[in-house]
Amino acid sequence: MLRIITQQADVRPELQRICDRTNDEQTLHKEATVREVLLAVKRQGDKAVLHYTTEFDKLSLNAVDLRVTGAELDAAYQQVSKELLEAIRLAHRQIEAFHRQRVPKNWVHFGDDDVVLGKRYTPVDRAGIYVPGGRASYPSTVLMNAIPATIAGVPRVVMVTPPGKDKSINPAVLVAAQEAGLQEIYRVGGAQAIAALAYGTETIPKVNVITGPGNIYVTLAKKLVYGTVGIDCLAGPSEVIIIADQTANPVYIAADMLAQAENDPMAAAILLTTHAGLAMNVQIAVQRQLIDHPRRTLTEKAIAHYGLIVIVESLEAAAELSNEFAPEHLELEVEDPWELLPKIRHAGAIFLGYSTPEAVGDYLAGPNHILPTSGAARYASALGVETFLKYSSIIQYSQTALEKMADAIDVLATVEGLPFHADSVRRRIQKEVGDG
Repeated sequence: MLRIITQQADVRPELQRICDRTNDEQTLHKEATVREVLLAVKRQGDKAVLHYTTEFDKLSLNAVDLRVTGAELDAAYQQVSKELLEAIRLAHRQIEAFHRQRVPKNWVHFGDDDVVLGKRYTPVDRAGIYVPGGRASYPSTVLMNAIPATIAGVPRVVMVTPPGKDKSINPAVLVAAQEAGLQEIYRVGGAQAIAALAYGTETIPKVNVITGPGNIYVTLAKKLVYGTVGIDCLAGPSEVIIIADQTANPVYIAADMLAQAENDPMAAAILLTTHAGLAMNVQIAVQRQLIDHPRRTLTEKAIAHYGLIVIVESLEAAAELSNEFAPEHLELEVEDPWELLPKIRHAGAIFLGYSTPEAVGDYLAGPNHILPTSGAARYASALGVETFLKYSSIIQYSQTALEKMADAIDVLATVEGLPFHADSVRRRIQKEVGDG
């Protein structure tokens, strides 16, 4: 049963419990396992990757099996329906159109005394994208990872994804990868896949950036290899907060909460509403919609542990609670969502109005669905083109400009105890010439 509480009680501890749902003692044990996997793959390459695939996934592969063949890629198109192919292509167009608008521009400024300053963006050489498997297939996640990377101009993008028990990769995933321009795909998942991308093996190349969500082992592996490679974010179980007033439709809200809960038994679905009647109706609608639901057991578990309805005193109070939680997804199902929007400071993606369910963003609105979770939206953003780019500062000083700045540089370098810094400027001001 979906619980209802009122803001008269202190709801913050309960919201914090949900936000911190992946920080438990079991996580520490899992981190130790992940460290072992990372070290083994770093030292032993393919041998360790294959060993842990057998141990964790109960799947026996050899090194030749790791890379998906061209024949498999070709065959995938014959295994998807025309409707699915059209939907993948529509999503591709939408996602590409959005991300092309987000490409940062190089710039150069010519200032006084012939001082030139600027920024120059360049893509990483290699990117690795992780696409989860397990409970479902995710062609949409392929597109969300791959399209920004290709728009950024990454020369080599490789994909890893766990295979099924028959060693196959879901054809929809393979088709989505090819539509996004990917041909280099490896059938491996879990922490061993992240380790292979971070350190490289005989078969799988070392990359510069790893993106994409996964289970707790994948997330911990990304956390531990950060610094060796860049990552997008530490994506935990999915979550949604819905802020609703008396004008909202309880049937829609219940459907959106269940849509989030069916992702994972640790997914969180929270409603903050000013209307007690709506709260009761949503509770009833959730129970009704769960009847005969194909993912009922999983969804009920998520709702029971991490589902919540909070009756708040005002929309402003709802916004404040939401900001403290900093949800991955936030729906504003209120009469005037644009009036409430300025009060929202922290959220991965914000969905405005009654006709904008979070599922729109999952598939083809355009903005990325790979978002910060577990409160990380306070400081992090969605995956984007920028994830695959880094910039270099451009600096050029004329002799005149250097002479004007020399005294200040000398003072600062002296205070920091770095005399050769000051000397490197002073010699140029004095125009000392070496004797060769």
